[in-house]
Amino acid sequence: MHKEAEYYMHQCLSLANMALAAGNPPVGAILVLDGNIIGTGIESGKSTGDITNHAEILAIRSAIGNGYADHLHEAYMFTTHEPCIMCSYMIRHHRIPEIVYGTAVPYIGGLTSQFSLLSTEDVPKWGSKPMITGGICLEECNLLNSQFSATLNK
Repeated sequence: MHKEAEYYMHQCLSLANMALAAGNPPVGAILVLDGNIIGTGIESGKSTGDITNHAEILAIRSAIGNGYADHLHEAYMFTTHEPCIMCSYMIRHHRIPEIVYGTAVPYIGGLTSQFSLLSTEDVPKWGSKPMITGGICLEECNLLNSQFSATLNK
């Protein structure tokens, strides 16, 4: 899975670069089903003024728009950043079974923060928690974060 994860994470990094170029946090996400990308998301909350336009949510909306609503429970999500609490809720609602991410998100991450929606099994309708792998292409993800932080400090 490691080489495959890096391949898909590079797709996410390309999307994250687009987000950064538009003045957004550098987050890119994709959904993959049977080796095919069924949904893509480019972080655009800042540029659109709509906080729900996180890359992971947009990837899910994209997959639904592409006719895959009934297959999200079979898809893998790849994203440059650990899904936040809001995105984690949507992931769990759609029962996405596996998440691969680059860098952790302190304080509001859906796995590593105190609000670990991705790992809880306390919500019966969500079923089993997804498999989660972090740290894929970590250096590249962190470099994009540094570039974004530099734009905020200007």
